[in-house]
Amino acid sequence: MARKKIPIKKIDNINARQVTFSKRRKGLFKKTQELSTLCDAEIALIVFSSTSKLFEYASSSMQQIIERRNQHSGVQGSDIASTGKQLGSNSFDMLHKEIEDKTHELCQLNGQDLQGLTIQELQKLEELLQKRWITISKIKEEKMTQEINSLKTKEAELTEENQKLKQNFYEQKLVREQCYESITSSSSDFPPDNGSSDTSLKLGLCLFE
Repeated sequence: MARKKIPIKKIDNINARQVTFSKRRKGLFKKTQELSTLCDAEIALIVFSSTSKLFEYASSSMQQIIERRNQHSGVQGSDIASTGKQLGSNSFDMLHKEIEDKTHELCQLNGQDLQGLTIQELQKLEELLQKRWITISKIKEEKMTQEINSLKTKEAELTEENQKLKQNFYEQKLVREQCYESITSSSSDFPPDNGSSDTSLKLGLCLFE
């Protein structure tokens, strides 16, 4: 069964356009490299994506190939400046057109300038908004889950620290009670006239223990 031909025109769906660009760019660069290897040709390839990202391939040195091209085509002096101005003007026009397209797409995503769209275009726009909403919802749920887990971890750490402080407090309280009982018992075992020095000694030993 023959493969269905894709019409050569701008792809309206942004996601489909990006996927197609990525796939075809890789194929183009692969074919360029194969041509250079098989035929021992010097090739330079420059590609700017719709988001103004630069992709390039050169079989040797990009700068040397461009200089060789300029020399071969006789582009010298003022001709180079003129060509540069022309390329700059074309790039500016392309960027200006791209900005206008992106601004128009953004307005449509915000619910503006929808009167001239067909039912199919409105349906595509609705599907795009639904996909973005699903993505945003997933990221929001992940952030909330991370925050909840972080709070639970902090709660467990504080609970453990509180238990340690309570245990330490009870142990110190028990030691103080034992020291007090020891002092009281020692004081009752000796006569009043000879008990002051012994009581101090017992108290000192208890505190050092």
